[in-house]
Amino acid sequence: MKYKVAVLISDNLASDHEDARDDIFELEEQMAKLIPAFAQHEISLETLPWRQAADNAENFDAYLPLFVWDYFEGNQEDFLSEIAKSAQKTKIFNNFDIIRWNLNKSYLDELDSSGAPVIQTIYLERVTQAGVARAFEALNTDILVIKPVVGGGAWRQALYKKDDPFPEKDKLPPEGAMVQAFLPSVQSEGEYSFVYFGGQFSHAALKRAKSGDYRIQSIYGGTEETYSPSSEERESARLILDALDFTPLYARVDLLRGNDGALKLIELELLEPYLYLPHAEEQDGLNKGALKLAEALAKKL
Repeated sequence: MKYKVAVLISDNLASDHEDARDDIFELEEQMAKLIPAFAQHEISLETLPWRQAADNAENFDAYLPLFVWDYFEGNQEDFLSEIAKSAQKTKIFNNFDIIRWNLNKSYLDELDSSGAPVIQTIYLERVTQAGVARAFEALNTDILVIKPVVGGGAWRQALYKKDDPFPEKDKLPPEGAMVQAFLPSVQSEGEYSFVYFGGQFSHAALKRAKSGDYRIQSIYGGTEETYSPSSEERESARLILDALDFTPLYARVDLLRGNDGALKLIELELLEPYLYLPHAEEQDGLNKGALKLAEALAKKL
């Protein structure tokens, strides 16, 4: 192989970890599609825990931090330090500056200011009843979703209805929070993920929560189906990517239907997105999404 690349993972995604995540199958499924596709471009691929990244960086041509699914659980500074040290020895995709920017979801405010279609968001330095009460008024809603500004996978995220008992502290973001109006479309229609490699659209998935829930992740019973977006829907996502002053190697644009009928950005995943490769087409026994990522990476290497 011409190049050697590692997909960085969290410790709890190692198969022999004593407390392995329930969604470890998503890593296994994705690697099974990436490895043969990358081999077509003379790139060998393996997994590596991100805490070992700096010590091993000289042995790899690049790192892809696609499965670092614990960086937000009090590990933010350690993770950024490890990536910064690694970046002195090897290439990181997406690069360190993009990772640092995307890690804190206040980037939504920047994209909104650039004219991208973003769900209206209120930011709180910490969650208080007074701050949440103001968010109810500002967003003109009776149901809120309270999320950490540094988080993922619905970790420490709360759905809060007006006049309900205030959520317990350990159910809320530990520090800074973003507050959004609950959009009924997440239950009636689902959440969309549009995946891009090298700035070009690859494939899309429609994610649905299980009955009675609003969280679409598989660990909460969520399911996905392949989706073919309309040209208008593709344009909504394009507006978001065009607001960036860089072209990420990989990007996942997560969208919900707003009450006005238009798709709104809820997250732009440039750090650790699950890529929903099962919803890309196959080509000669290989996954076309994985091939597109491999081709885009090979050009950068």
